[in-house]
Amino acid sequence: QVQLVESGGGLVHPGGSLKLSCAASGSISSINVMAWYRQAPGKEREFVALISSDGRTSYGDSVKDRSTISRPSAKNLVYLQMNSLTPEDTAVYYCHAIIRPTLASTSNAYWGQGTQVTVSS
Repeated sequence: QVQLVESGGGLVHPGGSLKLSCAASGSISSINVMAWYRQAPGKEREFVALISSDGRTSYGDSVKDRSTISRPSAKNLVYLQMNSLTPEDTAVYYCHAIIRPTLASTSNAYWGQGTQVTVSS
C-alpha cells in the first residue's frame, strides 16, 4: 500500500508564505513524478506544480514566479513553498504522485487526502 500524507496547511494572512509537505510511504520502488494540485470551493481541481524524478519542474500559471516545488534527494518527500499568498490561493491542496510500488509492477497514480490552506485577514 502506498500512502501520501500532506502537512503544513493552515491560516495565512494575505502576503504571507506557507510551506506544504507531502510524505510518501509504503511499498515504493520508484517515484516518477510528485506534484501538487488544489481545489477551491465550487471549482475544479487545478494543477499547481510538479517535479519529475530528474528534477525538472513545472508550475501552473496562477502560482509560477511565487512558488517553488522541491524534493530532498533520496527521500520520498516533496515540498511546496508558496509566497505572496492571496485569498485566491485558498483551497484544499492535494499531493499527487506517480509511483511504481515494486520492480515487477507498473506505475500507478496516488493522491493524498489534502490539506486546507486559507488565506484571510
